[in-house]
Amino acid sequence: MNRLSDLRGRTVLLTGAAGGIGSALARRLAADGARLVLAYRRDEQGATRLADELRAGGAEAVTAGADLAEPDAPARLVRAAEAALGPADVLVNNAGYSRQCAWPDVDLETWNLTHAVNLRAPFLLTQLVLPGMMQRAFGRILYLSSVAAYTGGVVGPHYASSKAGLHGLVHYFAGRSAKHGVTVNATAPALIAETGMFRRPADDATARPLAVPVGRYGTPEEVADLALAMLRNGYLTNQVILLDGGIHPQ
Repeated sequence: MNRLSDLRGRTVLLTGAAGGIGSALARRLAADGARLVLAYRRDEQGATRLADELRAGGAEAVTAGADLAEPDAPARLVRAAEAALGPADVLVNNAGYSRQCAWPDVDLETWNLTHAVNLRAPFLLTQLVLPGMMQRAFGRILYLSSVAAYTGGVVGPHYASSKAGLHGLVHYFAGRSAKHGVTVNATAPALIAETGMFRRPADDATARPLAVPVGRYGTPEEVADLALAMLRNGYLTNQVILLDGGIHPQ
């Protein structure tokens, strides 16, 4: 029996939707028939353009603004999503915050803000949508982590620890929701070009000195392809999958 399924008619709450990875994933999800709530923090124009593009292609898409650094923003976002398109069947925690900072210079404000956006908000969103998913016997939760969770990375300890914390959420929630038809996974990309965090083009020659085995940087579309495959697969859960061009073997 083929347990792979498209996401036709499923409501997806996608955070960080206006960014490079978010936009690429939104287009993949729309092509798969999903109904999209495109959450953004500041780039209302970008989110609106994306929603217009998706609607022009026949998809159902709405936008919702939310500053996920605020403790009550996840609850407001979930309420807005439910009012617009109904309860979320799929939650993609893509929004993130990064500020490169050497460890002696990480102040409390930077630490708290990074963890609020990268870890607290995904937890609160999961806590809000998971009961309904379990009750309806279908759900997909995906966190966007980073290779920094494994290696420490170059952004700083605040960022690496916030991304590593997502892996703990995967392992905690996956085992408690799997029998209810809900999968919980993460993907951990590295050096993805043409994003807010890393603006270089994918074929930038500096990829070779950095010893990326594939000889180039990744693209948002490649992250979106992997994410969609993970969301469609009902047998894949409790996993963190690296997407880093071969930098960090597992």
